[in-house]
Amino acid sequence: MKKRNGLAMLLTGAMLCGTLAGCGGDTSSDTASTASTGEDDGTLNMTLIMSLRDEFLSALETGAKNAASEVGVNLATQDAQNDTSKLIQYIESARNAGDDAVLVNLVDAETAQQCIDAAGDMKVVFVNRAPSDTSILNENAAFVGSDEMTSGGYQGDFLAEYFTAQGKTDVKYLMLQGTLGLVHTEQRSASVIQHMKDGGLNPIEAAAPLVADYDRANAMDMISPLLSTTEFDCIIANNDAMALGAVEAMKAQGMDPTSIPIVGIDATVDGIQAIKDGTLAMTVFQDPNGQGMGAVMAAKNMIEGTPINQGTDYEVDDENANIVWVPFEPVTPDNVADYE
Repeated sequence: MKKRNGLAMLLTGAMLCGTLAGCGGDTSSDTASTASTGEDDGTLNMTLIMSLRDEFLSALETGAKNAASEVGVNLATQDAQNDTSKLIQYIESARNAGDDAVLVNLVDAETAQQCIDAAGDMKVVFVNRAPSDTSILNENAAFVGSDEMTSGGYQGDFLAEYFTAQGKTDVKYLMLQGTLGLVHTEQRSASVIQHMKDGGLNPIEAAAPLVADYDRANAMDMISPLLSTTEFDCIIANNDAMALGAVEAMKAQGMDPTSIPIVGIDATVDGIQAIKDGTLAMTVFQDPNGQGMGAVMAAKNMIEGTPINQGTDYEVDDENANIVWVPFEPVTPDNVADYE
């Protein structure tokens, strides 16, 4: 799969500005953090805490581990199993173990301040899922992720071009939403509709949005009753898993998923294959390796007092220098080969 994660920049930055002693490898754990060695040899110790371990976040974990290994950071990883209380406990364990930083993939965007409080003197880098209020970010707390308004925007642009070419303006859609309350659910949902409108379409809800929590099985179960009872022109999903659930639901009812555009986000392995098969019209590449690498570098840079995007080719936000953006990229049948 195509990667725009600036590894060459990372290596150059590490050679130019890395002053870490030793060459510690990464560490994985399913219990308390084991990154801290208790020895003051200059090696930085960090813990990555994921909300859960799915295909995308596993790839993010790999990107973080690879980056940590390249720049001599000891990295432990944890799975909070979608439980905020466990996530907070892992942060506290990392702090008690003497870690220098914690990388947090939030379960609930509203709990970011609790995470910062639990971290104490550790640096905190939120990765992939942004705090609901980014004004809490400062020199000790940053966010590395992708601009979710862009992801939904690419979906909307694709649909606008698709239906405009058909001479169609009124477009009835079914939407499969992720977990409510998450920033990326809200922004992906809003931006796709706005870009459809900006592209000259009149998007019309064929039914109320279906909240399938980013899960393929949930999406399949929830959309199945609507397929034969509702008139619709396209299916919009906040991620590939739910889009593929819609594909499976259509196939189960003898319907042809290539007859309408079904769009997703994340460019997962299954999503890419579905585009090649013609059952998914498009997806949007979100770079998990880049986000993992960017989070490690942001934490390292904050500790060393350098710009948080140093050693990467990513840009900081125009209005908040504590945010690093890893760009999204649209994936269609025309360029899908670049992402295999």
